[in-house]
Amino acid sequence: MNKSYVIGVDYGSDSVRSVLVDAGNGAEISSSVFYYPRWKKGLFCDATTSQFRQHPLDYIEGLEATIKDCLQKSGVPAIGQAVKAISIDTTGSTPVAVNEQGVPLALLDEFKDNPNAMFVLWKDHTAVEEAREINLYNENSDVDYLKYVGGIYSSEWFWAKLLHIFRVDKQVRQATFSWVEHCDYIPFLLTGGTDAAAIKRGVCSAGHKSLWAAEFGGLPPNAFFSGIDPVLDGLVDRLFSETYTADQSAGNLCPEWALRLGLSTSVVVGIGAFDCHMGAVGGQIEPYYLSKVMGTSTCDMLVAPKEDVQDILVKGICGQVDGSIIPGMIGMEAGQSAFGDAYAWFKQVLLWPAKELISEMNGIPEEQRDQMIQGLEEQLLIRLSEKAAGLSVNQSSELAMDWFNGRRTPDADQSLKGAITGLHLGTDAPRIFRAIVEATCFGAKAIVDRFVEQGIPVRGLIGLGGVAKKSPFIMQMMANVMNMPIKIHKSEQTCAIGAAMFAATAAGLYNRVEDAMQAMGQGFERTYVPEAQWVPIYAARYERYKALGGFVESKTAVTDTI
Repeated sequence: MNKSYVIGVDYGSDSVRSVLVDAGNGAEISSSVFYYPRWKKGLFCDATTSQFRQHPLDYIEGLEATIKDCLQKSGVPAIGQAVKAISIDTTGSTPVAVNEQGVPLALLDEFKDNPNAMFVLWKDHTAVEEAREINLYNENSDVDYLKYVGGIYSSEWFWAKLLHIFRVDKQVRQATFSWVEHCDYIPFLLTGGTDAAAIKRGVCSAGHKSLWAAEFGGLPPNAFFSGIDPVLDGLVDRLFSETYTADQSAGNLCPEWALRLGLSTSVVVGIGAFDCHMGAVGGQIEPYYLSKVMGTSTCDMLVAPKEDVQDILVKGICGQVDGSIIPGMIGMEAGQSAFGDAYAWFKQVLLWPAKELISEMNGIPEEQRDQMIQGLEEQLLIRLSEKAAGLSVNQSSELAMDWFNGRRTPDADQSLKGAITGLHLGTDAPRIFRAIVEATCFGAKAIVDRFVEQGIPVRGLIGLGGVAKKSPFIMQMMANVMNMPIKIHKSEQTCAIGAAMFAATAAGLYNRVEDAMQAMGQGFERTYVPEAQWVPIYAARYERYKALGGFVESKTAVTDTI
């Protein structure tokens, strides 16, 4: 067998997907999806308090199941011997407490049902107060340790979550040796790591969420963290000082995992990174094109040559880090805390009475009732989009704010709330849905505006992910609001394909990830261009959106920006 294959593993919020890819041309040989069973049951989560935790067994079981399924589906004899590398991406910041051996505490009997010992999912916002304190403490610091993360620390990130867990759970705090991002843990697991101090940390997670910077010589000093709260005293010395780009190797597949997966110990395991970063590569990002990975939230990625950026520091984004997306270039991240989640919220509001009433209907078999509910779930957003697309819009039409899960960028503030205004007796479900979609597009425009205002041009948009592929209504509105074309990538699995590109590079099949992008990229399937008649309407409504945002912020934000 002359061909070489690589595996990309993409951990999302609800499931993990693996793809087996021909490293020569990027062709997808097979794919497999595993939905987290504990997460699906709603275990360890409480949406009313913004607590979202995931058990490490969901991740580990899914890793094994999807890779083995990919190999079995491939139909290629002895394919296990032709797989050269595996790379993974995950959501983030999604960290976990580990012991000295690098074992997540939730895998120990005494912590197996303790949410504080599990991975703290990116959208967990239980650390709002801790983020506020980090921001306030930094204001009085001699060194601005937040300069490379947009100047504002978020409750979605590494240190805020760590501080919160340490404050609320003494038992977990005392058992914690280190604090590890999901994207750094899985390569450590696959390579058979047994020493938490030896975990290789990716520059992606370290620079964007953990305050690592070469200028600081690594992480901020112990005095910074112990000054915020003494419970953090000494922890930074057990973390890391060195980081790695995702084109490098974390090691080789250990004998245990080689046996479990049916692969060779010669398989290279790449350094991990966040899904949006690898997704931007899978979607063939170009300098100054904003690559929008659109799912439950959005992550907006931009790369620029170092010599162009120089001393520019963009305020209010999720950071800018040398090599975090493409090694050798400055990677910038922004995004929205709720995108698809905003639509999903409205969908569940509308479905609630139907689910309740259908489930109580006597005389209808349970299987039929389940089919009725499933049909509603599958068709509701499609039908809403069809109706909303035909609505006329003027300056008095319903208007919404997209902060249903707080605001990620520009200027992180997870205490903010969503809003819908302009309601009247003629307002129906399609009109509300249209307003929510419009708000998510306006939120996206606010991000573009911030880049441009701060001296980073945005020359075009790249749409990636499920929403970009499946909703022409939303994508056309995005083009109209932005007054900018948005081209949609062909691949439905850009994050996993991006991971595969990095795997091929880590294995030495390509010298640079740009070469892997060129050889393995699938190109774009269509481009949405602005419709001239809508551009001035949305430009005027965008001004109303900003005014509404100012009002909502004045009424819902806490005293200090978070």
